[in-house]
Amino acid sequence: MRDTAEGHRPMRRKDREITDRTEINGILDSAKVLHLALSDDNMPFLVPVFYAYDGAALYFHSAKAGTKIEILKRNNRVCFEVSVDHGIIENDVACDFEARHRTVIGFGTAEFVEDEAEKIKALNMIVGRFTDKAFDYPQANLKATAVVRIAIASIKGKKHGF
Repeated sequence: MRDTAEGHRPMRRKDREITDRTEINGILDSAKVLHLALSDDNMPFLVPVFYAYDGAALYFHSAKAGTKIEILKRNNRVCFEVSVDHGIIENDVACDFEARHRTVIGFGTAEFVEDEAEKIKALNMIVGRFTDKAFDYPQANLKATAVVRIAIASIKGKKHGF
């Protein structure tokens, strides 16, 4: 049974669900790596990417060729995941150990960014997560780089151990 939000089902552990969008945004702002799930002819493909989040959409960059780009050209529906604050909650019973974490999972549509100004803005956001330095992007590099925007259709958060 699907939730009204595309892709999501009702969360089994409601006590662990994050419903506050500010908290979800905080997780997206603090994680560095996004795990991007794609599907091609019923075959899953998962890849980690550095990303940026502008409060409405996610962005990542890539070479213009490769497996993820070829899959996205055929099927632009994606699932994504970020997770932070990892740890273990120990217990005296081995099977009762649990993972401490804060996680966001979402579904969306990937779109290739063609507008050069938007592309540069997205690259600046991505690079800006790792350094305060400002960069210029040579025209040859911009032409060789794909920037992808993920329009978020639905998003949920979950936490445990806090």
